[in-house]
Amino acid sequence: MADNEKPSQRNSSLALERLRIIVNQLQMDGLDQLPTERELAEQIGVGRRAIRRALEALETEGRIWRRQGAGTFIGPQPIHPEQQIRRLPETSNMLEVMEVRLRIEPVLAQMAALRATPADVANMRDIAEKVANAEDMDSRELWDGALHRAIATAAGNTLFLTLFDIVDRVRQDHAWRHVREALRTSKAISLYKTQHLDIIKAIERRDPITAEQIMRQHLLTLQERLLFQTSAEPSNAD
Repeated sequence: MADNEKPSQRNSSLALERLRIIVNQLQMDGLDQLPTERELAEQIGVGRRAIRRALEALETEGRIWRRQGAGTFIGPQPIHPEQQIRRLPETSNMLEVMEVRLRIEPVLAQMAALRATPADVANMRDIAEKVANAEDMDSRELWDGALHRAIATAAGNTLFLTLFDIVDRVRQDHAWRHVREALRTSKAISLYKTQHLDIIKAIERRDPITAEQIMRQHLLTLQERLLFQTSAEPSNAD
């Protein structure tokens, strides 16, 4: 059956076989980038079209990855969180975001209580004061987000922080900001201020259970108000 193969098919198979050997050797030598397509074609003795097909097969297997203008690299393509964020679908469902926050941020508060330094706590207190003294929506949104991120940073887990940043980016929808602002009555603002300070106090005294519980209650308070707001919207429509 091999005699029935076209030369281009045999060349691609040969290129793939030889490229596997080249990749393995480069890895053993501690190198992470393949030569150019032209150099590979000359080295293996096949056409560049066969090299491109073989590289595509290797890329599908996760053995290499390619970046236009930079070359071909060995190993799986690195994950860049900012690229993943840009690919996230737009959603108008704020409650989806709250569901995710409720599963991430209480754990981050718990971890922060175990790992936060005195400098971390001082920074949280400073930001909480800015949240409490904010006089407009933009300032409140800015410093509230900064406080939650300071807690996430103090947790000391870069993967969790990446997840936090992704969710935080999604929730920065302009329409949502106005909905959240509408929920900030004077009573709500006072409650949020108290909850923020209680979370910080729990983190400062190394009390992970209480830090987690108060963060969860803080987010549940917001979720409940969002549920009330969204359920009331149809009846308020013009």
